[in-house]
Amino acid sequence: MHLLHRTSTWRSLFADDIVPDVGRLPALLAPLGEAIERLGPTPSLAEAHAWQRDLVAALVRLDLPAWRISQLISDHNDALYRRAIEASLVAMQEQGWGAPPVAFCVLTLGSAARHESLLVPDQDNAMVIADYADARHTEIDGYFQALGERFTAALDAAGIPLCPGHVMARWPMWRKRLSAWQAQLAIWTAERRVKRVQQANILLDASPVYGEAALATGLVDGVMRHVPEAGLFLDEMAALLNECPVALDRFGRLAAGGEGAPAESALDLKHRGLLPLVGAVRLLSVRHRVRAMATRERLAALVMAGGLEAALAAELRRALERLQALLLSAQRDALRQGRIADGWIALDALGEDQRLLLRHDLALIRRLVKRAQA
Repeated sequence: MHLLHRTSTWRSLFADDIVPDVGRLPALLAPLGEAIERLGPTPSLAEAHAWQRDLVAALVRLDLPAWRISQLISDHNDALYRRAIEASLVAMQEQGWGAPPVAFCVLTLGSAARHESLLVPDQDNAMVIADYADARHTEIDGYFQALGERFTAALDAAGIPLCPGHVMARWPMWRKRLSAWQAQLAIWTAERRVKRVQQANILLDASPVYGEAALATGLVDGVMRHVPEAGLFLDEMAALLNECPVALDRFGRLAAGGEGAPAESALDLKHRGLLPLVGAVRLLSVRHRVRAMATRERLAALVMAGGLEAALAAELRRALERLQALLLSAQRDALRQGRIADGWIALDALGEDQRLLLRHDLALIRRLVKRAQA
């Protein structure tokens, strides 16, 4: 039940399994081949997830840019999802649950859906189930509840933590029949209520990872049908961008510190740089009915749709790439030092040129946010 095989060479690396075939790799990719051989042919989910640090080290040695490494981390996590779901289905059959009673699709959400994950993300997922008669709800939803609980627990045990906000297919809010999803979207987008906007906003970044992809398409169709027409919803979506202000002070200087900062010179680049960029591009994409998911692809599609000038989109793409590179480097340093890999970077570890570029990029993102809110 695997989904699309990637057409590019790199994006096909984990299309079939969590362990690529070393025999298919050219000699030029020896660092990657060595990392795969260290992993072994039959790793557990936990071993395969822990191996991502070796994977990233090999990709850095091969001089891949951070945005491409981010895609491959996401692809590998997709493969972990597929392995966890397949193992859960096998275990359920062995225990007498039988095969899935109707078609279904598991979706990843957020950065995983955009294929922009860095190291140590937690879980964000949902499930779309084919429509069935109400009389069978207890039977059918009970099956998929058990499946959702099993595969999310397996991923948690492997090192991809459960979502602290409960955005997972193990919960009824994120596990529904397609028709129920459509009804839910109509409710969520009907008013300007913060919680409903936040919940619907999550579904704007959703990608199928296992099962019947047509069900995911049906859900995305519903999102694109309801959201662009919901004026009050879009107003609140724009207002929510203010919850993650760009990390610049009123004089345009880099603003370090703040709540939760691990040091005075630490800057929350994820929440006050990357997420404002992603959120503003998402909002513009909804307004212009762009169906692309990844931020890079959305920027290109917005140019085609007349939502952004080509030069501005290119500058924003470069800013995105630089932010991803800074975050990935900071996360790798944190893990090497035995610290938590998070979204903070140390400004005092950056060169003057890097700080100037970061200031430029954040100023650009702040202008984009204001444009998206206009």
